[in-house]
Amino acid sequence: MRIEVYDSTLRDGAQTEGISYSLEDKLLIARRLDALGVDYIEGGWPNPTNPKDLAFFQEVGKLGLRAKVTAFGSTRRTTNAAEEDETLATLLKAGTESIALFGKSWTLHATEILRATLAGNVELIQDSVAHLVAHGREVVYDAEHFFDGYKADAGYAIETLLAAEHGGARILVLCDTNGGTLTSEIGEIIEAVKERIGIPFGIHAHNDSGVGVANSLLAVELGAVQVQGTFNGYGERCGNANLCSILPNLELKMGYQTVGREKLADLMGFSRFLSEIANVHHDHRQPFIGESAFAHKGGAHVDGVMKVAHSFEHIEPESVGNERRFLVSDQSGGATIVNKLRRFLPGVEKKDPLVSQVLERVKRLEHEGYQFEAAEGSFELMARRVQGTYEDLFTLINFRTINRKTGVTAEDAEAIVKVDVGGVEYHTVASGDGPVNALDQALRKGLEQKFPSLIQVHLEDYKVRVLTSGDGTAAKVRVLIESSDGRDVWGTVGVSENVIEASWIALADSLHYKLLKDALEAAGEGPTATG
Repeated sequence: MRIEVYDSTLRDGAQTEGISYSLEDKLLIARRLDALGVDYIEGGWPNPTNPKDLAFFQEVGKLGLRAKVTAFGSTRRTTNAAEEDETLATLLKAGTESIALFGKSWTLHATEILRATLAGNVELIQDSVAHLVAHGREVVYDAEHFFDGYKADAGYAIETLLAAEHGGARILVLCDTNGGTLTSEIGEIIEAVKERIGIPFGIHAHNDSGVGVANSLLAVELGAVQVQGTFNGYGERCGNANLCSILPNLELKMGYQTVGREKLADLMGFSRFLSEIANVHHDHRQPFIGESAFAHKGGAHVDGVMKVAHSFEHIEPESVGNERRFLVSDQSGGATIVNKLRRFLPGVEKKDPLVSQVLERVKRLEHEGYQFEAAEGSFELMARRVQGTYEDLFTLINFRTINRKTGVTAEDAEAIVKVDVGGVEYHTVASGDGPVNALDQALRKGLEQKFPSLIQVHLEDYKVRVLTSGDGTAAKVRVLIESSDGRDVWGTVGVSENVIEASWIALADSLHYKLLKDALEAAGEGPTATG
């Protein structure tokens, strides 16, 4: 059985705190939603006070999308006839084949929010739906606050649904607008609704109680033919039911067809794209499509996955566009280390003494505050040093940084670095926007004379984390640096009680790693741990 996928990322998702889509953003997202295979794209509310959404509906029609772009709006005002209502007129002007119309199911909202009589609210629902249908539109009726309304007055809530049905709506969508309904309640109410309505129904759940996805899945099991939600769970307050979880559960576990398994493999890619467009961090702990969803850290877990993948994985990561990762930590076992080492030492086996030596070193360093999960470059350097196959091409003699402040806001820094390169001392000075930048510039200035390829290396990201807080200024810090040479990206890490020294360790490892990479390429050896 196929379930209609109704996406509200451009409307409900835009109501997320901290998210604001431009017109160009909305058009880009619409294209990607269509490519992903959703059935409905709710584009927004085209009312006169929202010029961005009005412009969206003018432009989106030019894209030739397969999905039904849907305008969203409310029933007519209590004081207007349907033929004279500006809201309904604007919905029609949007020019969409489909219109999502919401009306009040809860007596509280009918009387206290709309200031209508209960009978009047029923009438305006039927009138509004009928008016849009008479103009050739498909109406998706969103029964706003339906579950709260049903719990307050079941008979009246059902009456509002029947009004939409009699008006000609194609489908009745039961909305848990406040997101407070528990899954057991959802099931009981849907079973009662099914006995009274004569047309298909859908589900629109919010996540304020943390059960938006569960409520949506249960609704489908009970007969819902359409599931509404947003990707990444964006939405008002705690968000909407997350389609990134709903779709793979329906498709891979429950036997329903949604966008199809081929397109489901682009789910993580789309999720990350959406995060970038929305300018928010991608949630690495999201089920299915988070970067940590198939990241294994415990030694027993890693060992199990390497023997039988599904022993510790509920689906194949590739089915949703994700990938399996093994994390190196003080919880690692031999299997984790073997997996990591095989990226640059393909023939290594668990019984190899190197495995236990590296594992011992990892546990000691993590006790000191190091973390190698995002520092593959430092891990490879450490392993090769333990193995005895890499010798540092430069060593620190000393460094000093000086901060200067001139005027009210102007500030710069100077770094002095002495390094030994093959018995030759290099003494360089450089300035920068801060002590770390100055240190980086001075180090490069010295080394680039001997190793010109280091000119290619540039800093992509720099993160500092305080590891302890009880010792005041003596607290340890961990610095994570992400570097690139235009082809590869790698992470390195440094730990110290001094943030500048921690930065030095990470910076030095970054350049050591580039030199290692160059040497391996010159020798024609295999890939290193770049990612």
